[in-house]
Amino acid sequence: MTAKRSFRHIDTWVFDLDNTLYPHHVNLWQQVDQRIGEFIAAYLKISEEEARVVQKDYYRRYGTSMRGMMTEHGVRADDYLAYVHQIDHSPLEPNPAMGAAIARLPGRKLILTNGSTDHAEAVLTRLGIGEHFEAVFDIIAANLEPKPAPQTYRKFLKRHDVDASKAAMFEDLARNLVVPHQLGMTTVLVVPDGTREVVREDWELEGRDAPHVDHVTDDLTGFLEGLVNQREG
Repeated sequence: MTAKRSFRHIDTWVFDLDNTLYPHHVNLWQQVDQRIGEFIAAYLKISEEEARVVQKDYYRRYGTSMRGMMTEHGVRADDYLAYVHQIDHSPLEPNPAMGAAIARLPGRKLILTNGSTDHAEAVLTRLGIGEHFEAVFDIIAANLEPKPAPQTYRKFLKRHDVDASKAAMFEDLARNLVVPHQLGMTTVLVVPDGTREVVREDWELEGRDAPHVDHVTDDLTGFLEGLVNQREG
């Protein structure tokens, strides 16, 4: 069995956004998910039921439903993003404990998301943790190529001059940790709190035992506090 990578050497901390920096059970992404379905139904002039099938098929095959709609139907990314991210962010509550833990992590902190910068900033503002992050690398910066495309991670590493062997990646989808692990990053899968109901596809919850997942947590704040205490202890 391969040894799990540690955090002793980490100087750059990379975080996904949705369902990673806030709890899965908030189900904020459910709002985005619904608006994606509405967009697809209206654009393709099909029923909501048919749109749902298309949406989930493209999400799984292309990394995001948007990429599928762009590739298969020529959708403009600006139109898509402007519509699907018009959501109510109020379910998110400030998380000062997480902010304090992130602040104490030694080194740089970055966001790598398949969402837009506007959406990321709205989320970070609601959580009250935006000040701790150096930059957001979003779907536009990725030239509309979503995770888990290998070129997206490489572009991110180059853009922000990150040494993958000294970086850790926090994600809620195991498939999005395959390439980071291959590149040398220490990987952390953030899974739902088992006591709360979450709205996810079955495949989205798989992979916690995969070899490319070094660590798993259902409490990101507690996990980060533990890392900080280890480093400072």
